[in-house]
Amino acid sequence: MHRLTASAGVAAVLVLAAPVTAQAQAGPVTLVQAGRLLDRPGQAPRGPSTVVVRDGRIVEIRDGFVDAAAFPGATVIDQRERFVMPGLIDSHVHLVSDLGGQAGFLSGVTENLPTHAYRAAENAQKTLMAGFTTVRNLGDEGGVTLALADETAAHRLPGPRIIDSGNSISTTSGHMDGRLGFNDDFRETIPHDNVCNGVESCREAVRLQVGRGVRVIKIATTGGVNSRIGAGLGAQMFEDEAQALIETAHLYGLKVAVHAHGADGVNMALRLGADSIEHGTIFDDETLRLFRQSGAYYVPTLSTVNGYLERLAADPNAYPPEVMPKIQWRISITGQSLRRAVPAGVRIAFGTDAGVSKHGRNADEFALMVANGMTPMTAIEAATVNAADLLGLSAEIGTLEAGKRADIIAVDGDPLTDVSVLTSMDFVMRDGRVYRDEE
Repeated sequence: MHRLTASAGVAAVLVLAAPVTAQAQAGPVTLVQAGRLLDRPGQAPRGPSTVVVRDGRIVEIRDGFVDAAAFPGATVIDQRERFVMPGLIDSHVHLVSDLGGQAGFLSGVTENLPTHAYRAAENAQKTLMAGFTTVRNLGDEGGVTLALADETAAHRLPGPRIIDSGNSISTTSGHMDGRLGFNDDFRETIPHDNVCNGVESCREAVRLQVGRGVRVIKIATTGGVNSRIGAGLGAQMFEDEAQALIETAHLYGLKVAVHAHGADGVNMALRLGADSIEHGTIFDDETLRLFRQSGAYYVPTLSTVNGYLERLAADPNAYPPEVMPKIQWRISITGQSLRRAVPAGVRIAFGTDAGVSKHGRNADEFALMVANGMTPMTAIEAATVNAADLLGLSAEIGTLEAGKRADIIAVDGDPLTDVSVLTSMDFVMRDGRVYRDEE
């Protein structure tokens, strides 16, 4: 069906032969012909259209199928039988691994950092091939994903654009304390400069991540499902500590993503100015009021249940005894908060927690969002327009408009009537470069 009607090589020759003008110095044009085009999620899709791309950005969008003759030397990409839309954005991933439970715990001490770096690169490629051209990675390991972000940004490695948080921050014995589960002989040898206790310590923890060049700060105000400690999922941080973390991040112009399950930890974070709540398993009436008042985003990460159910089906002992009750609770209650958030007008951004669920299957989240109160269109908005806003990238991505980056995907079928078609990606372009094109 698709094929390149004029090669990039021919286009390059034409450019070299042209007079040296500002126009001639621009790169060759690519024309992406779309059968239907959802250029601005939230608005009705267009019919047959052509997206004009040059130098990695969208130049214009024209109605109908523009012929290559309109742009001498142009490359035409035929997606006339497909539904074309902006590249998807996953606001919550962990690229280093998707091992979980006991296997994930052991990998931390039996595998070295280069192994994790290669695995992160592999997971980044899976994510891009699934149509996710931008991700927010909320948890680094030894600088692996911070370095990977540079490589994918320069297209030296295939992967999405990565907005990285560096090491996630919690208090000692909180969800981000990597020493949990190890005996005392190992406690001081395991890195833990991402844990803090008290105001000054928490300010320093943020500043350490700022110095590493992060683009967002991730903190945990409550316990975590996978934490190897039986302390529950309520608040595990004092308000002055959370305030110090959030204020320090904002001082440096960085947004704050807050891991929080219990309503006490969610509400505390919202009162203090959190930019997004990740997971948010328990909401109360005050939670909904605070979301509306603050304008913060809710990132539901419903896909975690898929990861838990699949691992437990393969091995009933995949998780340690202190974790299992929390997993069963999370499975039983997941989706309830989203069902309350949607009619309350809470802003929702797409995020999967891939790493707990499998990388490359990020689009499984769409069906779960629709099953819990969203429409296919609002779920797609959450993964494009809303997620771009949350990441501070609305001027660059999230819609297909002149001047924005040419992050373009295409699928067979209509995701506005059956959102599950997004799990089978046929075409992926990031920054004007084609990474996937199925015949």
